[in-house]
Amino acid sequence: MRRLTALLLATCLPLTAAAQDAASEATRTAQAELAKRLPLDDPRDMANATRGKLAEIPGGVILTKDGKTVWDRRPYEFLSRTEAPDTVNPSLWRQARLDAVHGLFEAVPGKIWQIRGYDISVMTIIRGKSGWIVVDPLLSEEAAAAGWKLFADTVETKSGKLPIKAVIFSHSHSDHFGGVGGIVTPEQVKKDKIRIIAPHGFSEEATSENVLAGGAMGRRAVYMFGSILAPGPAGQVDTGLGPKLSTGTIGYMEPTETVSEKGGTLTIDGLAFDFLDAGGTEAPSEFVFYIPAYKALHTTEVVTHTLHNVLTLRGAQVRDALRWSKVIDAALQKWGGKAEVALASHHWPTWGVGEVSSLLTNQRDAYRYVHDRTLFLANRGATLHELADATAEAPVQGRDFSTRGYYGTLNHDMKATYQRYFGWWDGNPANFNPIPPEQSAPKYVALAGGADKLLAAGKKAIAAGEYRWAAELLNKLVFAEPQNEAAKAALASAYDQLGYQAESGAWRNYYLAAAATLRGKAVEATSGNGQSRSFVSAIPTAVFFDALATRFDAAKGAGISGTFQFVLPDSKEAVAISVGGGVEFPRYGVTDPAPTATITIDRKTLDDVMLGQAQFPALLQSGAIRIDGDRMAFLSWFALHPPADPRFNIVVP
Repeated sequence: MRRLTALLLATCLPLTAAAQDAASEATRTAQAELAKRLPLDDPRDMANATRGKLAEIPGGVILTKDGKTVWDRRPYEFLSRTEAPDTVNPSLWRQARLDAVHGLFEAVPGKIWQIRGYDISVMTIIRGKSGWIVVDPLLSEEAAAAGWKLFADTVETKSGKLPIKAVIFSHSHSDHFGGVGGIVTPEQVKKDKIRIIAPHGFSEEATSENVLAGGAMGRRAVYMFGSILAPGPAGQVDTGLGPKLSTGTIGYMEPTETVSEKGGTLTIDGLAFDFLDAGGTEAPSEFVFYIPAYKALHTTEVVTHTLHNVLTLRGAQVRDALRWSKVIDAALQKWGGKAEVALASHHWPTWGVGEVSSLLTNQRDAYRYVHDRTLFLANRGATLHELADATAEAPVQGRDFSTRGYYGTLNHDMKATYQRYFGWWDGNPANFNPIPPEQSAPKYVALAGGADKLLAAGKKAIAAGEYRWAAELLNKLVFAEPQNEAAKAALASAYDQLGYQAESGAWRNYYLAAAATLRGKAVEATSGNGQSRSFVSAIPTAVFFDALATRFDAAKGAGISGTFQFVLPDSKEAVAISVGGGVEFPRYGVTDPAPTATITIDRKTLDDVMLGQAQFPALLQSGAIRIDGDRMAFLSWFALHPPADPRFNIVVP
């Protein structure tokens, strides 16, 4: 694909095919100014990130049994250099180098260890009275198994082999429970009475968050995590929360017990744990906990070494920044001045009573600043897109790297807080019902005097270092003329510079992935995360049928009416789906007295379908699905549930 370099834009020389843009003068200036005002050479975080290292997986390479790559840190050797290249925000470069440190680390001598750098998340292993307590066994089973082997080979050879007595899921996001099958099996859990402990509401939240909106979330996540970018100084360097996502098998195990919203103390393998509920902060189901005997506080994902997302770029329900700040303050009041080490589900620990208290105080203040500044400005008339530009970074962000926007940002967290209180609309009636981008874009092009003039204006903005304005202009042209290669090349150039300057790993990845898409240079992942049978089987049947209803083609099915009764003999469940007027309404647990058709299918067979291991036509032929009543009515209705293409366009029409 033809592209534009900053030099050619500035001098109006003819276009030639070339590689991705270098950092422009404006970008280099912005990087230098940020580096000048931050203490980037402060050694304390690197000292903590490397403290207590015992061993590492050679090359940071983890493979599946059939040789597919789950994790490989070798392409990230470029992070070994101390000084940031011009194409990476120097603060993000610092964070990426910290996240790149991988291995087994001893956090509390002889008591607590962590596996870090083999997934976006961290696995913690705690010594109980008679065995091990594992916290957050990563995203994939393969990564968790490799991490556990590293621990066993290093620690158990010295202290003796001990059983796993409990597994703690700190919250309901899959990068904190998906690897559980790599360290224990369901048979072991049952036979050895291994406790699986989670916060209240875990089961529902863990298996349902991404089911209903999973297609769109997954597509946007590809951009947010940089999965379609090659590693490198001009590509993917980090997510800000951790290096990247492992690409293996996501599993699930049902908790054997949960901690209520009141928190409280549990004795786990002879060790007292004091829990504080944190649901509604970073996750709908979450807790933090303190181990008095070890003076260790585990802050899960409520406190990490970044300002987190109040609304993640991949999409989720908006989180509560006010509650987030209050939960951190509750932890500070409860354990501040006592805890000698703070560990989390991402990043590295913080040691020292004073340092732990400062970490909690600063993180609390950062989320409170996001919340209160948003409402301060909104109550004075500022709208969604005015808030962040009118707000300087919080004072604490200039002195504490843990509060900087490596994953979440002050910018989009304030917009999310605005959305939580006021919704998606800024209050201006011109923006209440705007025409869609594909319809408005040609009108903007015409208003500009044609494609050539709009393209020239976009190039002029790029040459002036006005990349946000250039992106706004050129995006109109790309949506009006999606085959205009010069427009796509120019827009990609604007995205390059915005990505290079971004301190947030998520922002960088999204901008650069968008540029790669425009150039046709997006990298196809060699392997991806696959949900295991244990995960799919845990999805509530009611959620499955609600998700099916979101696929109903109401336009084509407006004339269909009837009730389709599903009977699942193996799980002893029933779902009656009422269809009419273009709406499909599943009623879980209901048996209709006079259905249009009754479909008998085992829940296990439905799992096969979700896993892609069986197809409805073949199941009908084999008798695995039985249809009584109006068979043709059922088949006509069922045909109106086409799968969505997960590769839908984002940066082009």
